[in-house]
Amino acid sequence: MQLSARTAARAAALVLAVATAAGCAPPTSGGGAKEDTKTGTLRVWLFQEVNNKPKEAAVGKAVADFKAAHRGTDVRVDYIPVDTRAQRIKAAFNDPKSAPDVIEYGNTDTAGYVKDGGLADVSQEFGAWQEAKDTDPTAKQSVTVDGKVYGAPLFVGVRALYYRTDVFKELGIAVPTTQDEVAAAARKIRAERPELYGIAVGGAYTYGALPFLWAHGGELATGRGKDFTAAVNSEKSQAGIKAYADLFGDANCPAAKCAEMGGNDTVAAFAAGKAGMAIGGDFSHQAVEAGKVKGKYAVVPLPGTTKGSIAPAFAGGNNIGVLKSSSHRTLAVDLMKQLAGKDTQRRLFDAMGFLPTYTDVRAEAAKKQPFVKPFVRTLDAGAKFVPVSPAWATIDASLVLPTMYQEIVSGRKDVATASGDAAKKMDEAFKK
Repeated sequence: MQLSARTAARAAALVLAVATAAGCAPPTSGGGAKEDTKTGTLRVWLFQEVNNKPKEAAVGKAVADFKAAHRGTDVRVDYIPVDTRAQRIKAAFNDPKSAPDVIEYGNTDTAGYVKDGGLADVSQEFGAWQEAKDTDPTAKQSVTVDGKVYGAPLFVGVRALYYRTDVFKELGIAVPTTQDEVAAAARKIRAERPELYGIAVGGAYTYGALPFLWAHGGELATGRGKDFTAAVNSEKSQAGIKAYADLFGDANCPAAKCAEMGGNDTVAAFAAGKAGMAIGGDFSHQAVEAGKVKGKYAVVPLPGTTKGSIAPAFAGGNNIGVLKSSSHRTLAVDLMKQLAGKDTQRRLFDAMGFLPTYTDVRAEAAKKQPFVKPFVRTLDAGAKFVPVSPAWATIDASLVLPTMYQEIVSGRKDVATASGDAAKKMDEAFKK
């Protein structure tokens, strides 16, 4: 569920408080478990989906295959609520006796979990795993910290441009091929169909805004490991920030209504027939299909700044990792491979629509379901990821980027001031 900016701020404060409290508990031992038992029961924590039955079926097949190949083993799978994952996983890191062997985790959490000492380094096993050679580079980046691999990508999600085919035809608008054309199309739709947003945008929609920043050559930060430095205040980043901020206003999406909108809000507006365009994910497809625009929309990659280019999208998604504290390390790594392997990713795509992280399996998915093609094209063009730093969790939870965009679109600060202030907050987090 998408939170308003105020509610999200309160929730972020709670998450930070819980994380801080958990951080005071005794850390896991630096060397991990002292034994590597080859039999027994492995515990797995996976995220609970809104409709979890299809996921359970896909996972059940993977578990059955694993057990058939490993005599004397059993697997217990628990599905944990996404909104309580932070405190549960932190607690597991600090209590090895009750911790699972294998977990599903958000791909932006990797660096933080590595810093906490919770995830096992599986670089050697990942490097020798034949299937892993087909992993999308950006997906692999999401499990890599300082050159070491701490898990296997499970699925990836990206965003593209949804647009109303009926509205475009009625107003004689060509499908945009640059971001300037997106803005021009939005203004025309709003001018001639004032009951619609030209393109639904949100001041709290960070991952809808970032493709504009990246398309203009900007970056969130530069460096690696503990040496990241914020770059949102660079000249190129500011140009991309301005391009997105310029979509707010009476000529498209009034700031009074759109400043606090998040990604779910913008997709909901499009699905309800209240917008001519929206930036939505492959994971938004079902919601749009269930809305009033069914049969009256299409999807293309979000254009870049030059004709024919594709704006880099944020590569979201989840990973599967092995806990350092597991006393079944070898079995846990094998189970990780089974859960994140090609066969399981095929089943998860069929059951849930999760985009595979393997380039060959993703190509198969695009042939099977045509709606996937624009998102695959977006990934193939080169997606981007957030800084792989433990500080990112703090930056994200503190709403640094949404606050920056909201300050700009509300007129409280100009682009230079707001991005400069955001950069200072990011640098403070990076230095801790």
